[in-house]
Amino acid sequence: MPGTDNPSTSPQSTVLNTTLASKLDPKAKRQQSNAADMLALLSTLRQQEATIRKGGGAKAIDAQHAKQRLTARERIALLLDPGTDLFELAAFAAFEMYAEWGGAPAAGVVCGLGRVCGRLSMIVANDATVKAGAFFPMTAKKVLRAQHIAMENRLPTLYLVDSAGIFLPLQEDVFPDQDDFGRIFRNNARMSAMGIPQITAIMGMCVAGGAYLPVMTDHVLMTEGSGLFLAGPALVEAAIGQKYSAEELGGATMHAEISGTVDFKEPNDHLCLARLRSLVSKLGHPARAPFDRAHYDAAKDAPRYSAEDLYTLIDPDPTRASSNTYDMHELIARLVDRSEFDEYKPGYGRTVLCGYARIGGFAVGIVANQKQHQPQISHSGEKRIEFGGVIYAESADKAARFILDCNQNLIPLIFIHDVNGFMVGRDAEWTGIIRSGAKMVAAVSNSTVPKITVIVGGSFGAGNYAMCGKAYDPRFIFAWPTARYAVMSGASAAGTLLEIRIRALERDPDRGGRKLSDQEKQEIRASIQASYDAQTDCRYAAARLWVDAILDPAKTRESLLLALEAAAHNPQIERFHPGVLQT
Repeated sequence: MPGTDNPSTSPQSTVLNTTLASKLDPKAKRQQSNAADMLALLSTLRQQEATIRKGGGAKAIDAQHAKQRLTARERIALLLDPGTDLFELAAFAAFEMYAEWGGAPAAGVVCGLGRVCGRLSMIVANDATVKAGAFFPMTAKKVLRAQHIAMENRLPTLYLVDSAGIFLPLQEDVFPDQDDFGRIFRNNARMSAMGIPQITAIMGMCVAGGAYLPVMTDHVLMTEGSGLFLAGPALVEAAIGQKYSAEELGGATMHAEISGTVDFKEPNDHLCLARLRSLVSKLGHPARAPFDRAHYDAAKDAPRYSAEDLYTLIDPDPTRASSNTYDMHELIARLVDRSEFDEYKPGYGRTVLCGYARIGGFAVGIVANQKQHQPQISHSGEKRIEFGGVIYAESADKAARFILDCNQNLIPLIFIHDVNGFMVGRDAEWTGIIRSGAKMVAAVSNSTVPKITVIVGGSFGAGNYAMCGKAYDPRFIFAWPTARYAVMSGASAAGTLLEIRIRALERDPDRGGRKLSDQEKQEIRASIQASYDAQTDCRYAAARLWVDAILDPAKTRESLLLALEAAAHNPQIERFHPGVLQT
C-alpha cells in the first residue's frame, strides 16, 4: 500500500513519492456488503438524531412559540453565518437515559462549533422545550465539556440562556461535586481570566444558581419578557412573604435601568441575536498557534480517492471480527491531502502505523492501528505473524518515539483507533511488553501538542489508553458508527463472565449443586454478550459524553479539519517534559 521510493540514480527517480497507492476495490462483493450495512446503520443513527433534534416534541415547541420565543435550534440558525451549519457536539448526550422522567433529548442543551461573523465559536444553547431547559446531571456535564473544549482551544463562547435551573428531582447528582453545576461558573471566571470572550443572551428564564452564568461573562443581553433572578416570585413569597411580579423582580427593564446588570435590552429574539452578532464581529484577533499550515487548495489538494470508499472498509457487525482485517493505509489515503503520507519506520513495529501528513494544509502526525496481520522477524531471527489490531512491544516503542518527535517539532497528533489491546503471553512478556506499553502511555500522557482521536472500530483495554482515549485529554474525540470500546471485546468478556456466572450458579445451595446443561450455558452466554455489546455501542458512549460526536465516515476529513482549525486558535503550547521513560 505505501508509496515506494526507488533508490535508482536515474534522473526520473529523484522525485520523492509519498503518495499512498490504493488497492481497495469498492465494488468488490465484500466491500459492497460492508457499505450496505454501514449505510443502514447510518440511516438508523440519522433517524435517531432527527428525533433528538425535535427536543421536547411538537407540543413543547408550540408552547415556546406561543411565548413569542424561538427554540434553541432556531436561535442558533439565526446566529450562524448564512450558508453555514452548526458542527454539533454530543447530540446523543443522555440518549436512552432518564426514561423515568420522560427522557432528556440532547440532555436539554445544544452545543457545537459554528461560525459567527467569520469567527469559529463555541455555542451553548438551552433547549427550553426539554423540561423548561432544566439541568439534568448530563446537562451540566455537557456544558462543562463544551467549556473545556473552548478553554483548550481559546474559542469565543456564546451562551443562549433559557433555563429553569437545576432539575430538582435529581439535584443531588447535579449540584455538589467537582464536575457538577457549580463548575460551570468557576469555568466562566477562569475563561475570563484566560482572555476567552464570553457573551450571554438571556432569551427566557434564567433562575437560581444559573443566574450567575450570564453575569460572569463579558456581555449580557436580555430580551423583554425574560427573567433573571436568584429566586422566582413564588419562592420569594414563600421564603420572605413578599409578593412581586416576575418583571418587577427580575425583568429586562429592571436589570437594564435599575440593577444595571444587563448591557443590552432587546425587544425580541431576532434583534437580540442581531446584537450578539454585532458584538462578535468586533472581537479582536489574538495570536494563533505555531503549527505549520501550507497553502491549501480544496480542489487540488484533496485526497486522490473518494471519501465514500470509507463506507466499504469496515464490517459493522462486531461478531464478524475475522472480516474486519483491512489495510489502515486505505483509510489514511482518504483523509490526508493528496493522499501523501511520510510513513515513519514502515518496516518496524508494523501493527501500529506512524507517519506525517497534511489535512487541509495543517501538518499532522498520525498514529493508527494496522488491522492486517503483519510479518515480523523477532530479535532472535525467528519469522512470525503479528495479529492486526494488537500492539506489540516494537509497535509501542515506535509509537512512543514518534509521539516524542511530534511534540519536539510542534506537530498536532491524530490517533485512529481499531485496537484489541496489547499482546499477551510468555513471548510478549519476555519482550518487555509492559515496559514498552508504559513508555507509549507515558508519551501520550505528557504530550502537549493538540491530540485528536477517532475511534473507527474496536478500542479495547489498555489499547484505548495508549491510543489517547478520553482519559488522556484529546482536544476532540470522535467515533464512527462502528466504534466499540470497553475493557475487552464482547466475545472475550462473554467467555470470562460466563465462567464466573456458571461457578456462582453451580455453588448456589438452592440449586443443590446441580450442573448446568449446555443449553442453559448457551442462554446465559447469549444474555451476557447481548448486554455487554449494548454497552460497547457508540451511542452508549456518546450518551455518557465519552465521545464528542458520532461521525459519518465520509465526513471524517472535514471534521478533523475543523478540529485542527479550532486547535490552532490556542497559541500557548506547554513545554514538553517527557518525564522518566522505561527503556
